[in-house]
Amino acid sequence: MSDENSTQPTKLCPTCGTRVKADSLKCPVCGTDLSNATESNRKKSQPLSGSRMPEITLSLPGAIVLLALFLGIGATIVYFALQRTGRVVEPTLTPTVTLTVTPSLTPTPITPTPTSTPLPSPTPFTYNVASGDTCLAIAARFEISVQSIVRMNNLPAACDTLYPGQELLIPYPTPTASPFPTATLSGIEATRAACESVDYTVQKGDTLSAIATNYDVPMAAIQEYNGLPNNVVFSGMNLIIPLCERAATPGPTPTPLPPPPYAAPNLLLPPDGAVFTSKDRTVTIQWASVGTLNENELYIVTIEDITDGEGRRLIDHVTDTKFVIPTSFRANDDLPHIYRWQVSTVRQSGVDDDGNPIWKTAGATSASRVFTWIGEVVIPTTPTP
Repeated sequence: MSDENSTQPTKLCPTCGTRVKADSLKCPVCGTDLSNATESNRKKSQPLSGSRMPEITLSLPGAIVLLALFLGIGATIVYFALQRTGRVVEPTLTPTVTLTVTPSLTPTPITPTPTSTPLPSPTPFTYNVASGDTCLAIAARFEISVQSIVRMNNLPAACDTLYPGQELLIPYPTPTASPFPTATLSGIEATRAACESVDYTVQKGDTLSAIATNYDVPMAAIQEYNGLPNNVVFSGMNLIIPLCERAATPGPTPTPLPPPPYAAPNLLLPPDGAVFTSKDRTVTIQWASVGTLNENELYIVTIEDITDGEGRRLIDHVTDTKFVIPTSFRANDDLPHIYRWQVSTVRQSGVDDDGNPIWKTAGATSASRVFTWIGEVVIPTTPTP
């Protein structure tokens, strides 16, 4: 039955919308007369189609181009409109700064650098030029340079315009620290350092007496050099054998070996560049000992007046570590002279035909030092008739 009902034609009630058979004259629900509405229902049952706008189909690229075209046209219209009103301002390009994030580190405290405050220079003192004074003599007297006097007093470079009573500004000399003397070995230490020796390791069955006999060195010398309280030694002990204590080789003409060369003496006084005035009647030079010298060894002192050039030289041999320069070696004028001196050691190797000793170098020569010594004019005495 369901199949028949589904195939039969139907219609809708215009009042309540109930679906009834097509040939029904009255709605079974609301009682509306359906005889006149059959034709109208038939028309209504036909699908109605409303009017629609024409459809335009565009692809995606076409739509993007069309949108860009509209935007460009709109921007052009706005630009010309603003330009007429004078509100168009050319944009200023501002560079964009890109910040790079740097990982934060623990800051290291910076130690401030101390700034040294210079000490004020001492005020120069005034000196009245005496008769016969020269710039060179004044500079030597106050241990300063001639150039400092010329610069401070605006004098000519030759500094030849001095006159008695003239006031000169004299700068204070810059103190120069004297070098400390190098430590030298005492006589015993120098002798031990110069002694030829060998190292020996005691073997099983060795005795100190046998070792001393083998090296021909006194047993007491081995004990002294090694600090042994007695003559007991043991296997594996290290000993120093002082060959310099070996007895001379027996024979008709024994020839002792000469000691090794001495080190260069260290100069002590006066300091390098010292100045002595005419009031100093003598000048004493000193140096450090190089050790205990033998009977045939001496120090040789060489002093040269380099202001007068070569030829004026004083050479002397002494056993002490100081030498007094006699007044007779001072220059016979009132100008400062520069003297150079040095010291070395020599050893007598024999005598010449006249009986004078022949000296040979026994060590290194010291460094040279200089000092300035103002001369003194020698006034010749006129014999009284």
